[in-house]
Amino acid sequence: MTELLEQAVQTARKLPAEMQDELARLMLTYAGRDAQVIDLTPEEEADLIEAQAEMKRGDFATDDEVEAVLSRFRL
Repeated sequence: MTELLEQAVQTARKLPAEMQDELARLMLTYAGRDAQVIDLTPEEEADLIEAQAEMKRGDFATDDEVEAVLSRFRL
């Protein structure tokens, strides 16, 4: 284990268990050992599938639609 990875592990040990598990999932995914980073609810999975289909069809927001949404958050 490299010194940097050892340092990261030592730091992670001080985190709450839930955060440690999230980091572990991310590391395993990055290392190619685990394909799923998060668990989706059936509704979230359906939304994701629909979003992917929209992307394939080229259904994207127009510049005006994006600007309308972003303008609500500007000061």
